[in-house]
Amino acid sequence: MKFSSHMKRNGAGKMIIYNLFPLLAGKFSQWGPHFKRAADMGFNWVFINPIQRPGISGSLYSISDYFDFNPLLIDTDCGHSAETQARNMISEAKAMGLQFMGDLVINHCAADSGLIKSHPEWFAWENGSVSHPGADEDGKRVIWEDLARFDHRNTKDKEGLIRYFLDIIEHMISLGFTGFRCDAAYQIPRSIWERLISGVRKKHPGILFFAETLGSPSDLTRNTASAGFDYIFNSSKWWNYYDYWLMEQYALTRDLGPSIAFPESHDTIRLAEELNGNIDGLKQRYLFAALFSGGVMMPMGFEFGFRRRLHVADTRPGDWEQTGVDLTSFISAVNSIKSAHAVFQEDGPTHMLHHGNENVLLMWKASIATREESLIILNKDIREQQHFYSENLRNYTQAGSALTDVSPGEQLEYISVPFNYCLKPGQGIVLTTTRDEIPVD
Repeated sequence: MKFSSHMKRNGAGKMIIYNLFPLLAGKFSQWGPHFKRAADMGFNWVFINPIQRPGISGSLYSISDYFDFNPLLIDTDCGHSAETQARNMISEAKAMGLQFMGDLVINHCAADSGLIKSHPEWFAWENGSVSHPGADEDGKRVIWEDLARFDHRNTKDKEGLIRYFLDIIEHMISLGFTGFRCDAAYQIPRSIWERLISGVRKKHPGILFFAETLGSPSDLTRNTASAGFDYIFNSSKWWNYYDYWLMEQYALTRDLGPSIAFPESHDTIRLAEELNGNIDGLKQRYLFAALFSGGVMMPMGFEFGFRRRLHVADTRPGDWEQTGVDLTSFISAVNSIKSAHAVFQEDGPTHMLHHGNENVLLMWKASIATREESLIILNKDIREQQHFYSENLRNYTQAGSALTDVSPGEQLEYISVPFNYCLKPGQGIVLTTTRDEIPVD
């Protein structure tokens, strides 16, 4: 059971994603500077949250009309239609070398959508009213009354519903989208994803699909991912660097294909707020997220240490913060490492290695597609220095070949034997082998 292999044929191995949040970025015509900044930092994909017309709640994820646009993103004075503005915006991103990923939200729609009247058979009903999805939050059941749940399993018109979803995807592709983050993908039957993904690829073989499966059990994640998805999202954001659960999860899904890590998302509080503005912590977390798995995604504002949480209904361009923080050079350096080394573009064999200081992470990674290996030495402590010692770092690599320091920022001129180093707070040393990348059969 594996992911679709077509992504390798289409050269999609480098997955470095900038999440542009529409309500913070403003109108489509104002997105150009954000695209340029993302491209300058080495991102090669842009992911945007839903841009379709929302329902009365205004939430980006409460879509009322899948074929119209959020009025907040449209410039009514420019003389172009909303659709033309969307096309021009995506073309502008692509001109800067950025592929475009959209949010595909088909587990629910807005509770005030006209679809409920025109196609009541597509929805789940309870006591004569449309069913609202919910989730457990802090031990309490929260019901999202602005959402209406599609009945994927029991609808009497499954073919009609699937055709409608295919029309949505086709429309987005016509606008210029080349990838889809599938929101809460595990909530939709695998058989529907198989129909959608295979149906789209018959006509558009280069389109990529990303399964958002955070919070689902590993067996359900595996079942969903095997429907033909190219990537899933992993939970490394919540790892404390000590417990072993992340490596266990990674091992359970790694054979399926690559995953995407992130230091924060639109669903979490800002990392800068969580760490009370600790810059070393921001750098540490981005470095780990970028190099841990095949892909990485970063939301806009992280590069400036934003602390105000993104809100799917209430955020506005006026919430842009003046922090005095600028991590763009550091992020550029990390992205350059990821882009240059195949070992950081896969979910390859990865192990935590034992040594003398539990406050320092020593992680070995290897590439499956090449013979490249790496060692990451990361100070888990973002406030204090930590000492690391090894009799010979080359003993940790399978072939014992020479290592090169490719770390962001200051690099070691040579790898001493024995290796004795005092890591600054949150500092990471990134070492790779220098052998030629020889494909493995």
